[in-house]
Amino acid sequence: MLDKLSREERLQLMRFICSFAWADLQVRDQEREFVRKMILRLHLDAEETKQVRGWLELPPAADDVDPMKIPRAHRQLFLDAAREMISSDGEIGEEERESLSLLDQLTR
Repeated sequence: MLDKLSREERLQLMRFICSFAWADLQVRDQEREFVRKMILRLHLDAEETKQVRGWLELPPAADDVDPMKIPRAHRQLFLDAAREMISSDGEIGEEERESLSLLDQLTR
């Protein structure tokens, strides 16, 4: 399914993933590693990779992670990726749980 995403959809997915890394206001090493693996899985180029790494330093703007802008065909993919991100460090905090629940509700 990842290979069917357009360039903008891949970046949109990474914005969501990075925003979930920031859900508890702390980006852990395991979350950075998850992002690194997603960069490889999505075959992001150097420019895209630089953009994504920037989102690990400063979270994406809230307007850029609007769940209603996720294409209907990819909503489950985005939700699954967000779920993987928040569980990547072995801890799911209350903020992360709430963010995931909200994304789940808004993408139905």
